[in-house]
Amino acid sequence: MAEQPNRPGRKRDASRDDAILRATLDVLAEAGYERMTTDMVAARASASKATIYRRWPSKADLVVEAVESLRAEPITGPPDTGSLAGDLAAMLDTSRDAAESRKFKVVRGLLSLLSQDADLANAVQRRILGPRSAAIRVAVEREQARGGIAADRDPGLLALVVMATITYRLIVTGEPVDDRFLTTLADGVLRG
Repeated sequence: MAEQPNRPGRKRDASRDDAILRATLDVLAEAGYERMTTDMVAARASASKATIYRRWPSKADLVVEAVESLRAEPITGPPDTGSLAGDLAAMLDTSRDAAESRKFKVVRGLLSLLSQDADLANAVQRRILGPRSAAIRVAVEREQARGGIAADRDPGLLALVVMATITYRLIVTGEPVDDRFLTTLADGVLRG
């Protein structure tokens, strides 16, 4: 079999991929999937549409890879502040943590699509929702060990309650997830 000649043109620049993926997440957080266009991403990343389409043949492929590019936080090391409310605030206070707020805005921008696209739903679960739920579970188990939550309460279920409440608040009502809200959630719901 004869060797294929090298294709002309510049070598693919991986740093462009990162810029395009970051721009995709920014546009998703601001505009949502339905209103997001390749033109918007190209302008934000200072790239051409051709560059984007050479790397990702469809908008869906681009979005899945952008979500997958998010760093997966370790699930065993949420901060230990000495209280459940403090642990939750350190992990989830979107009023203090711009990156955390952006990730939930990305989820909001993708919400209508998650039930229709298994790859995207899996990426969101793996990179955004799953790590947070696992970290919350660790914080709940830590609080159980301190005696603040009854030992017979299911920490996995309590973590899901926290995630559902936060997601509802951020996505449906648009209210902030701040220290005050997280303290009320920890004291009123989880300890109850």
